[in-house]
Amino acid sequence: MATLTVQSAAFAANEMIPRKHSGEGKDASPALSWSGVPNDAKELALIVDDPDAPRAEPWVHWVIYKIPADATGLPEGMPPAERVAMPAGVLQGTNSWNQIGYGGPMPPPGHGLHHYHFKLYALDAPLNLKPGATKEQLLQAMDGHMLAQGELIGTYQR
Repeated sequence: MATLTVQSAAFAANEMIPRKHSGEGKDASPALSWSGVPNDAKELALIVDDPDAPRAEPWVHWVIYKIPADATGLPEGMPPAERVAMPAGVLQGTNSWNQIGYGGPMPPPGHGLHHYHFKLYALDAPLNLKPGATKEQLLQAMDGHMLAQGELIGTYQR
């Protein structure tokens, strides 16, 4: 599988995510950019989760999909809506708070350093998913369609 490069102007790989992108701040999604999308990709999807959460499954912070294959990033502060205008056609899913859109880092106080995995996938076919899909529904729909993937990890601690 090919590798995508995922970056953010807000934080470097394995560095602290700024407070404004956390549940303690404005809870604004960070701007993301990427490169290396294969020419035959039809669309992209992004999942952000925290495997350090004190529970059996990672805490899901963001599910966003139907990102156009020619998009090179996402702007800061994506609105918490099922459908967003920029980039056109993008749908957002349900996070672990049972809300649509981005939910920033908010680990339990004193729980130590948490790692937030921003995982981007390039897909060989358009997904047939409605708005509000869960991480599990998105992963199931992407099964067998991943051409490339990349990851940016940021950290946060309270």
